[in-house]
Amino acid sequence: MPPLLQYVRNSTATLSPGYFSMVMATGILSLAAHLMGLPWLAKALFVLNWGLFATIGGLALLHLYWHPRRVLDDLFNHLNAPGFFTFVAACSILGSQSLLIGGSLHLATLLGGIGLLAWVGFTYTIFTVLTVKQEKPELARGINGGWLLAVVATQSMAVIAALCSQYVDQPLRMEMNFFALSMWLWGGMLYIWMMSLIFYRYTFFAFSPADLSPPYWINMGAMAISTLAGSLLILNTPHAPFLHSMLPFLKGFTVFYWATGTWWIPMLVVLAIWRHGVRRFPFTYDPMYWGAVFPLGMYAVSTLRMMQAMELHFLGMLPQVMFGIGLAAWATLFTGQLRALHRQWVAATP
Repeated sequence: MPPLLQYVRNSTATLSPGYFSMVMATGILSLAAHLMGLPWLAKALFVLNWGLFATIGGLALLHLYWHPRRVLDDLFNHLNAPGFFTFVAACSILGSQSLLIGGSLHLATLLGGIGLLAWVGFTYTIFTVLTVKQEKPELARGINGGWLLAVVATQSMAVIAALCSQYVDQPLRMEMNFFALSMWLWGGMLYIWMMSLIFYRYTFFAFSPADLSPPYWINMGAMAISTLAGSLLILNTPHAPFLHSMLPFLKGFTVFYWATGTWWIPMLVVLAIWRHGVRRFPFTYDPMYWGAVFPLGMYAVSTLRMMQAMELHFLGMLPQVMFGIGLAAWATLFTGQLRALHRQWVAATP
């Protein structure tokens, strides 16, 4: 086998199923830049994101081909299995970019369709497997914020459907909005189920710095994307009578989701300070940190859309501030990713 191919094969042996979170983070920052009137940045990140999606997708297929047993092990693992849902969210976010920045409804619907098929497959495979497997970890070792990627994936389907519905005619427009509403409601229920377990694990089990992994930021990210989906449904009420009749409910739960996500931000910052400042846990590059960048960008986009949908202009520059923080975190991690790849290449080169 050629050295380069052998290097790729060795590198894919430990490929995380959650690596598509890099696409999620890049895509949401691109959409934030688009909504904030920064077209050059939005387009640059859009082009980059297609490259990331194709590269990670190709590596994932090679991982499946060369290491099928590892893929099955991840699928049967309580901590790793939810990472597969990042592919669903990545399809939705890249589809949203293709629609709003690239101007292609066909690409958006194609990616949305692929994401929906993946959502159905992963949802009923992962939760069935984790239900029927005989050996299961204790709650303290078997659950973390990464489980909420299932919520993010579900809400991402609501987002892409609500967006695409604005570019199609009736009756398909109304049907897509009903689908978006259904997914939005199911995602909210799923969050309540999972967050109850995660919060219970937080407060009634011993917690070490190593336990506070970056996916815990999905606690906030899941609420942010739920806010975005609700805001889009509010904006779509003129196109679907059943949405108009539910408008107070939509507005109430959208603010509920936003307020919950906002509550999580100071809590997560304090826990991060405790982890790295008080307990001196080393801060080194880890691909899982992409799962912490995505919520920052999603909070900016969702707040901006909520302000638009409900005329909450008094929130002022909050979206721009969160976008700036998210962009700085993205740049730091992207630099760390390039350095990590360079170190791996040097170590593998004779």
